[in-house]
Amino acid sequence: MPPASEALNVAPSPARWPWQPRLLTFALLLLAGLAALLARDDRRMAGLLLLGAALGITLYHAAFGFAGAYRRLFTNRDTRGVQAQLVMLGAATVLFAPVLAAGSVFGRDVVGAIAPVGWQVAAGAFLFGVGMQLANGCGSGTLFTLGGGSTRMLATLATFVAGSFWASLHMGWWQALPSWAPVALGERFGWPLAGALQIAFLLVLWLGLRRWGKPALNNTEAARDWRIILTGPWPMLAGALALAGLNFMTLLIAGHPWSITWAFTLWGAKIAMLLGWDPESSIFWQGDFQQAALQSGILDDITSVMDIGLVLGALCAAALAGRFAPQLRIPARSLVAAILGGLLMGYGARIAFGCNVGAFFSGVASTSLHGWLWIAAALPGTWIGIKLRPLFGLPSEWLATH
Repeated sequence: MPPASEALNVAPSPARWPWQPRLLTFALLLLAGLAALLARDDRRMAGLLLLGAALGITLYHAAFGFAGAYRRLFTNRDTRGVQAQLVMLGAATVLFAPVLAAGSVFGRDVVGAIAPVGWQVAAGAFLFGVGMQLANGCGSGTLFTLGGGSTRMLATLATFVAGSFWASLHMGWWQALPSWAPVALGERFGWPLAGALQIAFLLVLWLGLRRWGKPALNNTEAARDWRIILTGPWPMLAGALALAGLNFMTLLIAGHPWSITWAFTLWGAKIAMLLGWDPESSIFWQGDFQQAALQSGILDDITSVMDIGLVLGALCAAALAGRFAPQLRIPARSLVAAILGGLLMGYGARIAFGCNVGAFFSGVASTSLHGWLWIAAALPGTWIGIKLRPLFGLPSEWLATH
């Protein structure tokens, strides 16, 4: 597993912040204060904030990045990251199936991440695949590396937000392209059969990758004592299983699976309103859900609250690991790549109904075919993004150190 510093796009340096304990205290107080504020009106939102923090800690300590896993797959034939993702998908499928089959839990309706299968998903996922290689991170990667101290990701997040909002203004055009109605295998064939078929397919992919891949140089992970739970790094497989469990908890509490990028679209729209934009000018923003989100506060939006929690959780994890080390000097070409990558990811995620998390992870766990289409289109985009990286001074291969 790559060291946390590599996953964060930060070279190991002895010049780390000397105030890591104070930083941890600050992050915990901020998290606790925000949770208390949310709990006054809705305890569920406070729980989702803490769930987001748990996701941030898991992503940081397990160095669980989607973009890096795909790059290692293409350049080094290192399949460990993608195999871990397949385990994560299989575990989530098993957990999701009985709840989605029931349709409700604890008296609350639950729905899967299900979307149409069409050209807009393929186009959006392709753009996202290119963008995440230029940005050095996907949707979740942008947030957890930002919380971990990557100042480069500030530029990526800003353009991610801008691109997401920009795409929302074009949704009418994209939705006019040919598409098929949403297909959830669980609803089509019954959840026991659909779950079994999907697990079997994931197993075939896992075995195929294991046979095709090359042994990694660092294929062993040194055993450590119990403090690894707090300071990391965690084994990648442990991170995969934890993410599956946390996504399942999101389904139970929120009523829908984990998502990331809707919040970016909403933030962009709210900023645009402050600058004089009129939502009446956009068909997309006339929907009941969108209108309600625009009229409510950021802390009333589930995805926004979980995203904020994710950043704070990653900040806690970085402080616990003693690795919070923001780099203020960013090469110009690398900064351009971060900006362009964020824009492509934002636009692509909006038209594709999500990113690696909302469309791929949660979609596949919901047995939605659009999740499989998403990854099928994102991988070619990833390959092109890898080929473009040297133009921006970024290594095309996954190196031991950056």
